[in-house]
Amino acid sequence: MNWPVFLLSSVLLASGAGCGSSGSSNAAPVAAGSDAGTASDAPASTSEDGGLSDGSTSSCVVTLPPACTAAPPQVGPKRDWRHASSGFLVGAANHRGRDLFLNTAQDQWVIGRFAVGAALAELPVKDEEVDIWLNRDCGSGWEKIGTALTSDTPTKAAVEGVEDAAGRVFFQIPAAQKLGPGRHRLRMVLAGDLTGAEVFIEVVTPGTPMFVSDVDGTLTTSEAAEFTSLLTAQISQANPSSPEALTALAAKGYRPMYVTARPEWLVERTRDFVRDRGFPAGIIHTLTTGALPANGAAAVAYKSGELAQLTARGLHPTFVFGNTVTDAEAYDAAQVQPLDHRIFFKFGEADGGQIFGGRRIDDYAVLLAEFASLNAACPP
Repeated sequence: MNWPVFLLSSVLLASGAGCGSSGSSNAAPVAAGSDAGTASDAPASTSEDGGLSDGSTSSCVVTLPPACTAAPPQVGPKRDWRHASSGFLVGAANHRGRDLFLNTAQDQWVIGRFAVGAALAELPVKDEEVDIWLNRDCGSGWEKIGTALTSDTPTKAAVEGVEDAAGRVFFQIPAAQKLGPGRHRLRMVLAGDLTGAEVFIEVVTPGTPMFVSDVDGTLTTSEAAEFTSLLTAQISQANPSSPEALTALAAKGYRPMYVTARPEWLVERTRDFVRDRGFPAGIIHTLTTGALPANGAAAVAYKSGELAQLTARGLHPTFVFGNTVTDAEAYDAAQVQPLDHRIFFKFGEADGGQIFGGRRIDDYAVLLAEFASLNAACPP
């Protein structure tokens, strides 16, 4: 990581209006479809001959994740702050949500954090009301399903591996509004000023085909590309043919998940990267603690933990993508098989890192024909 650039970028994010100010860049709901992958409008895909590798016949039709382009919910009017001091917090809104893969048997939670100011000096929004809006099945409309309070003094147990902290939101979806299988978009709206953050939840059955990809250096053009892009308010460039390769895989029925050791406050920019560079829409996970990215053993522990959570709910990535030894160690700990489905971009033993039998590629274009020839990956 380019730490000087990272720290400077964090400081630059300090500019902006206070939490209660109408001048906040997030004072209105985000544009419709802001978290959707542009490739999601591609046609449905089936295997070329309808056959599976064991010679049986596939009858499933697979599609890319839906684009989720409904207009944002009509929220408001603003309500009084529970604490007058909340309206005087200084800094731009820096709220974020936590995407989730959930299997059909699990409790369903909406998780987020509300804060203002620069990442390295942000101020949590404590004990304030947050309305939860649901765009079920990425359809055309929204429904309000409840209201939660942001945490003041952390006292709650961890949920979905996320520890309680000041400004956190944990909202359990009521049984009457339970989400069915599929992809759902939710928006959390701070009642005092109508700023908010988005969350995506995918409810799937155990055994659903999926893939996991790192982001920095694997999909972006370098490990430090995101932090230099912050300085110019640009979205990082993608490695050539990487959007096409991952879209080809998603079109065969593999659900995308992007797991990056970036800090949580960069999740919205990660969504922008996935959408603007044409990657298939998926679940995005960042660190949930601290304002700095993880490196080395900390990154291995974080990514291994993410994969272990997937395993616990019956989800096992068939393909994984990375570009560092930390990715390789995490994928090996998760025992992703077969070995050549562990794919490393411009990284291998010759680069000073063991990849435990994985495969090095130097161009994503080499995967296009391979992924196009895959049979449809039917859900269980």
